[in-house]
Amino acid sequence: MTDFEPMPTDWERALAVVAHPDDLEYGASAAIARWVDEGKKVVYLLASRGEAGIDGIPPEECGPLREAEQIEAARIVGVSEVEFLGHKDGVIEYGIPLRRDIAAAIRRHRPELVITLNYAPFWPGGNRNSPDHRNVGEAVLDAVGDAGNQWIFPELGLAKWQGVRWVAIAGSPNATHAVDVESSLDRGVASLEAHRKYLEGLGPGPMSEPNVFLRDFARQAGERFGGKPAVAFELFPA
Repeated sequence: MTDFEPMPTDWERALAVVAHPDDLEYGASAAIARWVDEGKKVVYLLASRGEAGIDGIPPEECGPLREAEQIEAARIVGVSEVEFLGHKDGVIEYGIPLRRDIAAAIRRHRPELVITLNYAPFWPGGNRNSPDHRNVGEAVLDAVGDAGNQWIFPELGLAKWQGVRWVAIAGSPNATHAVDVESSLDRGVASLEAHRKYLEGLGPGPMSEPNVFLRDFARQAGERFGGKPAVAFELFPA
């Protein structure tokens, strides 16, 4: 395997767009903490409130709970702006409404880097990826182009934004770049631990122990990035 390239650093603003509360905390948040430490501005955009994510807790109770956990998780890594689009958890559809919502956020926040989650059919290791992740990831790629075309979604009343330079995919089976998170991994772990009710709902198992598996993921990525703990991304030029 080839070594990872360093992620670009010559940018000031990023928008992280994912389907659910907790998606960014499965690794990416440690990199985000590092970037915030360096003075960069990162905003979170969640397609849903995760209301269908905890077995045994009805959606009307679960949504506000998970929203609060996400806001706390973001605070831990220095992110103060968290927006929720309100698409229905579990059945998020790829289509014009989702593309419009994401394009609007890109035009408002004017990021140079857009971050999203693996949208491939499978995770590394072979587990099937969820429809929500797949649909949101595809919509993000398309919304980057939409945001830069003044004739697409003119009803938004927002100036076009053609300044997105890269799209970074966290959790990708085809990662190409990485970020050294030796100084920020503790906060990345703590940010996932902030999703307390969600983790309790998973029950016993490796994925409910962030301090173990996140450090293991970072160690594995670091083996291809100079030996230090790292978070890997697949990086596309926009």
